[in-house]
Amino acid sequence: MQQEFDVIVVGGGMVGAAIACGLGGSALKVAVIEAQAPEPFAPEQAHDLRVSALSIASRKILESIGAWDGVVARRYCPFRRMRVWESSGDTTFDSGDIRFPELGYIVENRVTQLALLERLADFENVSVLMPQAIDKILYDGCSARVQLTDGAELHARLLVAADGGHSKVRQAVGLGVTSWDYNQHALVLYVETDYPQQDITWQRFVPSGPQAFLPLTGHFASLVWYHSPDEVRRLKALPFDALQQELVAAFPECLGTIKRIVAVGSFPLRRQHAQQYVKQGVALAGDAAHMINPLAGQGVNIGLLDAAALAEVLVDAAHAGRDIADVTVLRRYEAMRRKENLKMMTVMDVFYQSFSNDIMPIKLIRNIGLGLAQRLSPVRKKVMKAAMGLEGQLPKLARGESLNLR
Repeated sequence: MQQEFDVIVVGGGMVGAAIACGLGGSALKVAVIEAQAPEPFAPEQAHDLRVSALSIASRKILESIGAWDGVVARRYCPFRRMRVWESSGDTTFDSGDIRFPELGYIVENRVTQLALLERLADFENVSVLMPQAIDKILYDGCSARVQLTDGAELHARLLVAADGGHSKVRQAVGLGVTSWDYNQHALVLYVETDYPQQDITWQRFVPSGPQAFLPLTGHFASLVWYHSPDEVRRLKALPFDALQQELVAAFPECLGTIKRIVAVGSFPLRRQHAQQYVKQGVALAGDAAHMINPLAGQGVNIGLLDAAALAEVLVDAAHAGRDIADVTVLRRYEAMRRKENLKMMTVMDVFYQSFSNDIMPIKLIRNIGLGLAQRLSPVRKKVMKAAMGLEGQLPKLARGESLNLR
């Protein structure tokens, strides 16, 4: 019952499936283990609550590995403007200012995952085990064995953790994390509005926390309402008609008329960062390596950059005849991603802390900053490029370049 693989990716979500797609067609034998198969997509289905704002870099990665067409064939909403404001400062970012047709795309997580899994079916060197539960993960300091609940045992030269913030792989191999909770939760609402499909996403800052609007296809939108844990629990427990009244009272007029609330969810805000991304025969990626404040929607984007970087490192090592499980090989991946991720996490923390208090001098400074950003075109363009994933140390796939697979 034992099967041998070069790489076992635990987690077939967006990041894990993207890693496997990046290795698709290579000389490496790859397995992907995913506990739960996503529901098939149908155009008439309601939008999912879980959506992401994919950057231009993320789109390039998905294009490079052949999965973007699967997103486009299902459902996505491009946006070309992003507005950020509070009481005085007000800035709008427009993709036209840097000669891009869009700033990014709002896509349901399930749609992205389905497009990636669909692409994986094209690769003879990749086996997808789904749905499949793991019984045990055994790691001896060099290689790993994964025992499944159906009795099968898989042996890997390299074990990749793409199994989320509570990663079983990370815990099994003894890689520690530094983490803390923010004193806020996010209420997520899927709503139908009076407006047709919009091309703008916005975020307003109020003393209780940010309020965000993400456009979906048609008349639909996703709203994110940050508040104290107690208040989010209270709001979530309300009947939809009462919650709709709360929305009307709290959100800005530019939201327009809410025709109905379709679904509601919530999640706590948490920061978490692995102290190391790699060790002999092990690599962490996505939420298994880092969890970031969702304020600017960068969590999935930096996870897909992890996927692109890890695939590049492994393909290059295999092509050069090096051991893909060697920690010196894997440290190249860590060097590419850990500092970049920490930088993004720190920027988000500073931004969050700066806008999450009502201290008058700080409030004055941030309003002046937003006003200056609106008036200073070079600053606005630089912020846009950073958010779009067009700056920094980018892996090949994020630049639209192919990997040396053979």
